[in-house]
Amino acid sequence: MDFATTPLAAMAGSAGLQTYVVIMLALVAVMTIMDVIHKKSAKYFFEDSKKAEAKVKAGIATGGKNCSVGFEDGRYREVSGGEKMGAAVGVVLNEVAVSGEFDSTKPLRRFVHILTMYGTILLSAATIIIAFAGTGETVSLAWNLGALMLFVGSWWFWFVYKVDVMSEGNSWTDIDLRRDMFSLSLMAVSTTALGWSIWGGTVWEILAMLAGISLFGGVYWSKFAHMFFKPFAAYDKRIKKLSGALDNLPHETRFDKSGAVVAQQRDRHSMELLKDAPMNMGLGIKREGPNHY
Repeated sequence: MDFATTPLAAMAGSAGLQTYVVIMLALVAVMTIMDVIHKKSAKYFFEDSKKAEAKVKAGIATGGKNCSVGFEDGRYREVSGGEKMGAAVGVVLNEVAVSGEFDSTKPLRRFVHILTMYGTILLSAATIIIAFAGTGETVSLAWNLGALMLFVGSWWFWFVYKVDVMSEGNSWTDIDLRRDMFSLSLMAVSTTALGWSIWGGTVWEILAMLAGISLFGGVYWSKFAHMFFKPFAAYDKRIKKLSGALDNLPHETRFDKSGAVVAQQRDRHSMELLKDAPMNMGLGIKREGPNHY
């Protein structure tokens, strides 16, 4: 396998490759919009954000009540432009760049996700560049490296971290096309891309093209759209926490900065026996992973 070249080099700048790339991009755009409309995710986040903003403004206008999250001994507050910028940067550096939403105690799971994510990005970006700007050693290296990263990440996920294998003990051969289409398509794209790069030939080329159609044509039934609105959800959560509007979740303490008990926190539990229970009650179901299968 020569990382300095790619089988797409012979098609660089061709109308056929450009048409294929445009169709794939169009499928991503159209099906992502369809998915967002179907799940009403954009509508939910927009309306929820407006409710939180109204809650903060009403709280400030009336003198406010103690917030139950973030500023427990303070009031609802306006978030400054600098804080908003800091929240946006934090989302990019944490949730987007390094998938910080994954459990920090399971670094390998995050690593597999990052391999898959950046492999997909490298392979897709290099393909677009080759189609419209030509090829070169750097672009070819990115294309092959992206395919290799995606291959390792997608197959690793399937055999080790596939959700129902870990939690329900089902065999990795238990396949539901609608549920597993995205994972299978990622595996197919990486495998056929590497096969085409190593052995060449029309068969591998056709298989690679079909795998691409399967991946981008199946966006509506996959988690692909999730990657677009996930950063917005993370940013919205940070802003709500800063303003004190995220008060539907319990906080980690019942005390204010002076050490006094905050009644609002103590009385969140309807069960009397839990009102003075320890805030940290152990690992619970996280004490050990579901590895009894």
